[in-house]
Amino acid sequence: MGERYDVVIIGAGPAGMEAAITAKIRNKRILLVGNGGGGAKSTPAGGSMKVQKAHQVLNYLGLPEIGGEEMQSRFMDHLERMGIPITHGKLAAAYSMGNYFSLQLDSDIIESRSIILACGVNFGTPLPGETEFLGRGVSYCATCDAALYKGKSAIVVAWSKDEESEAAFLAEKAAKVLYIPQYKEEVSFPAENIEVVTDKPLSVEGTMKAEKLVCEGATYSADGIFLLREAVAPDRLLPGLEMDGRHVKVDRRMATSIPGCFACGDITGTPYQYIKAAGEGNVAALSAVDYLSAS
Repeated sequence: MGERYDVVIIGAGPAGMEAAITAKIRNKRILLVGNGGGGAKSTPAGGSMKVQKAHQVLNYLGLPEIGGEEMQSRFMDHLERMGIPITHGKLAAAYSMGNYFSLQLDSDIIESRSIILACGVNFGTPLPGETEFLGRGVSYCATCDAALYKGKSAIVVAWSKDEESEAAFLAEKAAKVLYIPQYKEEVSFPAENIEVVTDKPLSVEGTMKAEKLVCEGATYSADGIFLLREAVAPDRLLPGLEMDGRHVKVDRRMATSIPGCFACGDITGTPYQYIKAAGEGNVAALSAVDYLSAS
């Protein structure tokens, strides 16, 4: 059995931070997850990087004409004062087990009585065949599933240079890794079993499992295909989650279609405003607390 929390918050932007603060005030055992790197003072994912880049924010109550870097610094200071660290990692999958959730965070399995999705809307459109073969040859986390490809071949499609470390880790297990970057920065691997090709993925094909990645220039075959985006659509991570277009469908309590799962911030829809995200984070956390009291 993995470590169990009361509330796990996925995404460390304004919505996720506010949800974490509110749940901590209510004495809940929480985990705040961002997919940046380097500890609690680094820039977390799920919205805070966007805050940091904002030139000026004019409509945040009590903080008139504040710059993005200063707002980011105040957010992080608030977390530090509350004793809330950011755990950096990638959520590979989440499953509702009835009265709790099982989450695969990198290579670890953790459990939580409730979850709050606050991971923004920066996910791309799935490739044809991607959703069909998810869990059957298609994966979103090379670190998580590397052990399954010992002595086998794998394809890694990466949308960020940060994913090179995942490909390098995978290459320690796999016999051969084909790396297809979707970014412009120079790519270099010391491992001889990593081949880098420039191409654009079009679809995933196979029969009982994913077997081929069809690209503009060629079709590549492998035992596994890793699609490493900076973020993945939530309904592909949490089966059964109801969507409203590219947003998670919620009610006024920020409750989703899955009991015990709440969502807040940009992931629930427009307007994409920091003050709206923080307000929804507060509501989501309070709703999670009420859910825990009733369960």
